[in-house]
Amino acid sequence: MARWCYRHRLVVLLLWLGALFGLGTASSQAGTNYADVFSLPDTDSATAYDLMERAFPERAGDTDTVVWKVDEGSVRDASVRSRIEPALEEIGRMKGVGEVTDPYAERGAAQISRDGTIAYAQVTFTEQANAVPMELIEDVVDTAQAAEQDGLAVELGGQAIARTQEPPQGTAEAVGILAAAVVLFLAFGSLFAMLLPIVVAVAGVGTGMIATMLMSHVTDVPEVAPLLGSLIGLGVGIDYALFIVTRHRRGILRGMKPEEAAVTALNTSGRAVLFAGGTVCIALAGMLVMNMRFLDGVVVATSLTVVLSVLAAITLLPALLGLLGMRVLSRRQRARLAAAGPEPAETSGLAARWSAFVQRRPRPVVAMAVVVMAVLAIPVLSLRLGATDQGNHQESTTTRQAYDLLAEGFGPGFNGPLQVVVDGDAPAGLVEGIRSTEGVAQVAAVPPANGVTVIQVVPDTSPQSEETDALIDRLRDDVIPQSGAEAHVGGVTAVFKDFAAVTGDRLPYFVATIIALGFLLLLVAFRSLVVPLTAALMNLIAAAASFGVLVAIFQWGWGTELIGVGKEGPITSFLPVIMLSLLFGLSMDYQVFLVSRMHEEWVHTKDNARAVRVGLAETSRVINSAALIMICVFGAFVLSGDMEGAMAGIGLAAAVALDAFILRTALVPAAMHLLGRANWWLPDWMEKRLPHLAVEPAEEPAPAEAAPAGPSVTSVVHGFVLTADGEPVDGAAVTLLSKGGRQLDRVTSLADGSYIVSVPGPGTYLLAASAPAYGSRAAHVVVGDGPLVHDVELTGDEVDAVN
Repeated sequence: MARWCYRHRLVVLLLWLGALFGLGTASSQAGTNYADVFSLPDTDSATAYDLMERAFPERAGDTDTVVWKVDEGSVRDASVRSRIEPALEEIGRMKGVGEVTDPYAERGAAQISRDGTIAYAQVTFTEQANAVPMELIEDVVDTAQAAEQDGLAVELGGQAIARTQEPPQGTAEAVGILAAAVVLFLAFGSLFAMLLPIVVAVAGVGTGMIATMLMSHVTDVPEVAPLLGSLIGLGVGIDYALFIVTRHRRGILRGMKPEEAAVTALNTSGRAVLFAGGTVCIALAGMLVMNMRFLDGVVVATSLTVVLSVLAAITLLPALLGLLGMRVLSRRQRARLAAAGPEPAETSGLAARWSAFVQRRPRPVVAMAVVVMAVLAIPVLSLRLGATDQGNHQESTTTRQAYDLLAEGFGPGFNGPLQVVVDGDAPAGLVEGIRSTEGVAQVAAVPPANGVTVIQVVPDTSPQSEETDALIDRLRDDVIPQSGAEAHVGGVTAVFKDFAAVTGDRLPYFVATIIALGFLLLLVAFRSLVVPLTAALMNLIAAAASFGVLVAIFQWGWGTELIGVGKEGPITSFLPVIMLSLLFGLSMDYQVFLVSRMHEEWVHTKDNARAVRVGLAETSRVINSAALIMICVFGAFVLSGDMEGAMAGIGLAAAVALDAFILRTALVPAAMHLLGRANWWLPDWMEKRLPHLAVEPAEEPAPAEAAPAGPSVTSVVHGFVLTADGEPVDGAAVTLLSKGGRQLDRVTSLADGSYIVSVPGPGTYLLAASAPAYGSRAAHVVVGDGPLVHDVELTGDEVDAVN
């Protein structure tokens, strides 16, 4: 397929452009129909919600609030009424506004605070918030705030009003893409190579978002789903394309033709991308275990975007590679390739030195990494799930100021009233029992409608307060049963409390499911019990530390105003499930990429130390580049204007940073050095029964890399070339000679001082190493049936033992 896409690149490009424009046209005609369905089956709040719908089926529109406050006097003064009443009347005449409740009307006294300084009016639209035209919302805001004057402040709150405060759509994505472009340019040094992953990711995310808009008409898709879909889609889309482009460029630098390099890259890294995308989708599908309708829409949006991002990487990317040809390399690389010919792949000096350090000091590295992760995980012990509301918005927003004014004038619980819903007439003692309950500020029973009675209950405390949660429990467990009524506690606050409780109850099953899936996938891929067990433990450590960061910022308020995400509060109930799914999928990507190279070296040498060292040295740079890109993309979602999006962005950015820079490049390799050969242990009976899964097949060598004719290689000698102080010697010449003095193999040590020479068979050989600044040293080595580890120490006073 890669070769077909490469050769028929114009057809592939036209197909993708057609899909984008076709879906875009359809979505512009159909619009969106997002629905935040937080109700849960078999919960008290869900039953209350169903009864409310039966009682008031006509109240389908969104209800927002206009709040005003005077510095002196009363809101009843003629000077205030003469400005507010005309504004409310004008709003009531607007097309799309169903009703405006006026505090100056006959039954509006309850809408004025006791001290007379604050009042509010409720504006009910004919549509839900996301369907109300933006022009209408802006007209309502402008008309209301035009009534302001010195000493009279007017603010507005509600879901529809909040839409006017959202930044321009795509701001977060644009900033994330720009930051990723900088990282890609530094990694590749080529403008065209930099653009490739971005174009591929935008194509995948664009089609995914448009398809999600269309799917919102046939299934319940929450409003936050497209934001989360674009967040994960951009991250994985750019990273997947990065892996493939890196392999393609390496193939060209090694002397392959561009077409063959592209085919080989897709056959190797492309297969790894398919595997990685599949694991992310499996992790996302794990959310279905929670059996929550709200999460079903999130699974649809995010999984669809990931699938389309993978499809773009394996079809659109080879077509773009065909268009660019040799221009995927920088001018300097093309000139060097033309002048000096193909070059071997070399490990980065910094990466090799770090890998050697981890091998020499595994215990301190493990201890330091564990301490860092444990300290970051401490805040997770105080994790509290709940819901964010407009009280968490930034202080400068009109919604936050309206929220604070209502709390000031009518009590903190006014922003999150409870509804005690009775199927039938409410017993006389129920209202009195609720009124006398600790934590209740106000109680008002609405006349029965359609056989349902609703009792409005305003708590003493805010919707996010733990005392409000305790009040809900008292009403459900004590007050309602004592009255003998069949009543249920509903309202937004009760819904989110039930949502958090159900999430907490089902979360262990969800975690067990995704950990088990990850264990099985890695078990089959790497034929080892310890590697998947280590990966599962690392996933749990990364989750705890990243949630610790999340709690410190969003729940404790360490820097929320500084980064522009508003006031602290509980962690959104559904966020742990979504974050754990995404974290599991992304961690699997990095684990597979890192351990697959280690496994390849282990199969070749059966030397765990070398396998871990080489695997880390050769993959850490790409893993770190991919992680930097994801951190940029995820971190940019702080600018989304959505509290849940900001939480997910910062939480995932922290998770990726900790996973890539501490776990995969420090803790995992250090632990594997300590475990030794046990890393690759698998019982014989299990080996025979497990299916074989090739995550990334070995790349076929280019003709320039073909091994020279000669005796077959049955073993190797490998180790380090070091100074007397234990420092690695880079560029030392290491020569293997027969007892008769015939040269059998000759290599140059890498930046970390490592070398490996091929041995034709068991026996005694002469191994010599030399470097310009250190002279040389030679010694006899005896090779048996397996690989031999032999370190060479060079000093400045050595003689040339070979010559």
